[in-house]
Amino acid sequence: MAVTGDETESATTGGMSAYQISSPASGLSQAMDDSPGSLPSPQQLTEEASRKRELRLMKNREAARECRRKKKEYVRCLENRVAVLEKQNKMLIEELKALKDLYCHKTE
Repeated sequence: MAVTGDETESATTGGMSAYQISSPASGLSQAMDDSPGSLPSPQQLTEEASRKRELRLMKNREAARECRRKKKEYVRCLENRVAVLEKQNKMLIEELKALKDLYCHKTE
């Protein structure tokens, strides 16, 4: 795949841009905007902080969703285990009762 001009490559993280490849002209204008002598305006700082906050909130929502999914899976596994152990316990109680009955009849 050839990447040219102002094409943007996106990572698989919900369409967020991982990196951008830009033409030399746009790179030059960006370099001039970010020159060491110029400071970002308060509006740019606010926009950047807002963008970072939204990104953090989005990541947090995804992490919370994954955590809830894992918790549900864990609880489901525990419920299955409880069912198996209850069944096994019931069978063992029945076996014990049968052995007690057999032992009591032999001693008589």
